[in-house]
Amino acid sequence: MKSHRWFAPYLLLAPAVIWVLVFSIWPFLNTVYLSFTDARPLRTPQFIAFDNYKDLFADERFVYAMSTSFVYALICVPLLTFLPLLLAILVQKKLPGISVFRTSYYFPVIASVVVVGIIWAWLFDSKGIINESLQFVGLTDQPINFLIDRWLIVFSAISLTVWKGLGYYMVIYLAALTNVPKELHEAAALDGAGPIRRFWTVSVPAVKGAMLLISALVTVAAMRVFSEIYVITNGSGGPGGQSQSLVMLIQQTGKGLNGDLGYASAISVVLFFLTIGPLLLVGYINQGAEIREARQLRKRTRAYRKSRAQKAKKEAALVGAAVQGKTQ
Repeated sequence: MKSHRWFAPYLLLAPAVIWVLVFSIWPFLNTVYLSFTDARPLRTPQFIAFDNYKDLFADERFVYAMSTSFVYALICVPLLTFLPLLLAILVQKKLPGISVFRTSYYFPVIASVVVVGIIWAWLFDSKGIINESLQFVGLTDQPINFLIDRWLIVFSAISLTVWKGLGYYMVIYLAALTNVPKELHEAAALDGAGPIRRFWTVSVPAVKGAMLLISALVTVAAMRVFSEIYVITNGSGGPGGQSQSLVMLIQQTGKGLNGDLGYASAISVVLFFLTIGPLLLVGYINQGAEIREARQLRKRTRAYRKSRAQKAKKEAALVGAAVQGKTQ
């Protein structure tokens, strides 16, 4: 059997490496570089050190965008962590026609965010179905300004995100729940545990890894939200731009021939660190035991090598002393 050339693995790996370098690593490094400059289109950037970062927290727009993104994440994470789990447990049972329900719950995932956003804007309009329904049942006398008030815009966008994400995360939980042995539920039921007790003592611990992963994914997606708020507010970001997210602020700051690319790059770098944090935390939680075990093994190996070296040094000293005594 003819062996491969030594460069064959590198040749097969080269396209993927080039793709990552050109479309991921280089844009990221260029963004970091531009964040330290006053770069604008059609103009040579000048190095200004940390001036862009100093201006961030004095910028009212950045403070509004940060607060919007954080509130978005704080509300979306618990909702999209537990609701899909309850939904997965509900549709997990093998019943006639259950596949129809699974498909219907997953359908919003494949729907276009833009189309759904336009529908949401119609629903929450002052003359939309929601306002008309609230007035019909007598809960309010006048239309609620869902698309004018800052936080009502955010909550309307959150409802869109939750509605679209339920089916996607439900599928992840369904895959995790298939690995839970039925004997655990049967044993818990024999011990007198009810459905709620079995949920917290059997189902939740069994899907802990999937729950951590989903929490991190939802956090990252919430911090990077753009389409939902952009479509609902028609690109304005709400009254005075107070409802815009960090990604919307980056887009508005850097667009056009007069766009401040350096300042937009600085916001992008801040957003990068905000989104990489949850992923690193989940990775540490999932692999924390292995990491600590590897560190302890490394310490024991170093201590063993050190003791062996000291022992060998003492033996060499004794041998040298014995040889010197014989020669005398």
